[in-house]
Amino acid sequence: MTETPAASAPTSARDARIATHSHIKGLGLDENGQALPAARGFVGQRAAREAAGLVLDLIKQRRFAGRALLLAGGPGTGKTALALGLAHELGQKVPFCPMVGSEVYSTEVKKTEVLMENFRRAIGLRVRETKEVYEGELTELTPTETENPLSGYGKTIAHVVIALKTVKGTKQLRLDPSIYESILKERVSVGDVIYIEANTGAVKRVGRSDAYATEFDLEADEYVALPKGDVQKRKEVVQDVTLHDLDMANARPQGGQDIMSVVGQLVRGRRTEVTEKLRSEINRVVDKYIQQGIAELVPGVLFIDEVHMLDMECFAYLNRALESPISPHVILATNRGMCTVRGSDADGEAGIVAPHGIPFDLLDRCLIVRTLPYDENEIREVISIRTRTEGIVLDAQALDALTALGRETSLRFALQLIAPASILASTSGHSEITLEDVQTARLLFNDARSSARALSANTMDIA
Repeated sequence: MTETPAASAPTSARDARIATHSHIKGLGLDENGQALPAARGFVGQRAAREAAGLVLDLIKQRRFAGRALLLAGGPGTGKTALALGLAHELGQKVPFCPMVGSEVYSTEVKKTEVLMENFRRAIGLRVRETKEVYEGELTELTPTETENPLSGYGKTIAHVVIALKTVKGTKQLRLDPSIYESILKERVSVGDVIYIEANTGAVKRVGRSDAYATEFDLEADEYVALPKGDVQKRKEVVQDVTLHDLDMANARPQGGQDIMSVVGQLVRGRRTEVTEKLRSEINRVVDKYIQQGIAELVPGVLFIDEVHMLDMECFAYLNRALESPISPHVILATNRGMCTVRGSDADGEAGIVAPHGIPFDLLDRCLIVRTLPYDENEIREVISIRTRTEGIVLDAQALDALTALGRETSLRFALQLIAPASILASTSGHSEITLEDVQTARLLFNDARSSARALSANTMDIA
């Protein structure tokens, strides 16, 4: 079992928007795979977190292909948080594609096409290329102009002369005018460290040479050291893309430059289906790169929330996609118990009733993890973590009141009352949320159960 380091608070000048699961930083497991009571933003659900840790190890060892993980539990029991914790543990290099079951229903694209798009978004490709590049600090940039051969007016760039300096020496290059355009697009100036690919002529600005670090007292530029070695060298370049990126790059219509082509591209729908023939061709090229050792396949994670919203056609497609040799790791989540499988009650016939609204053949492929409701102490700890994440201060009585609300109604409702209570506290001139602020917010907003009781009472009065 992999060790889970303690979360460190990121230092950033610009504060990120605080989302619903911003406090989740991982699964909160120790070096032996045991769930800590409260760690990495996670509280409770110890059995579910330990099971997710085992699945995490299987994913890292690439032994989870052809299977799916099903997170089953009531609303607000941490199913989405578990999936996001898994994503944090996998890191940025492993693709993680979240979606909701209802996303597959579109008037423009078939349901199976939406599923395939998300499947390929969750499959990464790490391409390693050794390229010949020219790298160094730009010490000279001299464009040479000549008369425009197409007209007698104006001048055009014939070539451009640049000089690149490294620790080992300096080299002068005579470049094509098209590379000069790339230099202008990158906003390169003398004193910048750049590299130019010999095969494609692509120009990349690395940063400003650290020799100019004392030029200004304040500057919003990144300073880099002078490159070592020769100006002309061979460099390994690593690129991370997904199969969906390759699909879109090859399926995007180029069109002509005439007015009818431009209008046609504007009128055409934004979402277009990628043909199976094109995907097969891309898979063939990817297989060739993998066999040559140029590329490495990185299976990611596809997370489908509210999976009971899928229908029989989608479930049949999922069965086939899980058996594919190029398949991501699939995590499903649902809050349903025994219910009718969507799409099985066509032509007036009684539908198939199955656990979680999922056909039995797909359930057989799933490892099922159950999430349980939080107890009072866990609710208190979640509220405390959430207030620290949002930078809000609660007094002891307000924390007790929100904990009681979370136990009586739901944890989500208690968490949603924090922001309104904070505004009420600042309006009243309080430095922290008090019991009075929580009670005022509770009077202003109803939870789902009290709202349902009020509606049923009104219906009986009208009757």
